[in-house]
Amino acid sequence: MDTNYNEIGIKAFQEKRYEEAAQAFTQAIEAQPNDAIGYVNFGTLLAAMGDIERAERFFQKAITVDEKAATAYYGLANLYYEAERYTEAAKLYQKSIDYGIEGADAYYMLAKSFEREQQFKLALPFMQRAAELAPKDLQICLAYGILLCSLEMFDFAKPELEFVIEEDWNNADAHYNLGVLYAVASTDTDKAKYHLKQAYTLQPEFEQAKYLYDMICQRSN
Repeated sequence: MDTNYNEIGIKAFQEKRYEEAAQAFTQAIEAQPNDAIGYVNFGTLLAAMGDIERAERFFQKAITVDEKAATAYYGLANLYYEAERYTEAAKLYQKSIDYGIEGADAYYMLAKSFEREQQFKLALPFMQRAAELAPKDLQICLAYGILLCSLEMFDFAKPELEFVIEEDWNNADAHYNLGVLYAVASTDTDKAKYHLKQAYTLQPEFEQAKYLYDMICQRSN
């Protein structure tokens, strides 16, 4: 019965019929109050609707019911990340991984939490793992490349950024970071200028790219 209510709720949620989803998840919880899934689903629904305080309570209730509910830790971590509570978010993403959540996202978000706290070395193994699990995810590849640049691991960063540009030529962030890489870690000012120019051509408001481009031009004159 419970699985059925959860399935009905998830379908309604995916189709943005939020009231019906809430009703179904309530029924799931009533049918099996000691099963964390209903609470997690309701928390996810509330988070999507912007009702953050109630979402937090439902995720916490799920953890009370089942202290190994990986998706509850992940949902709660997302709330804290959005609230810029990165240290708490990192601990919860780690717990979600410990309790068996699958896929690259938790590793990626754990890395981002450390990165936000300027803890680049701590972020690295988790971003690397995310990239291993999702080698064609351009958002992860870009973030991995940028993180490697932050740690001055330019030889490793370069292929990541080049891959993003190969797959998505209009990615201004990838062009910008590759331009910076060439400016900082090589003598190839032409390539540095080329990629920086691509960045602000694709995204005219990219003032930092234009500023660096002009600076390199002045130096080389």
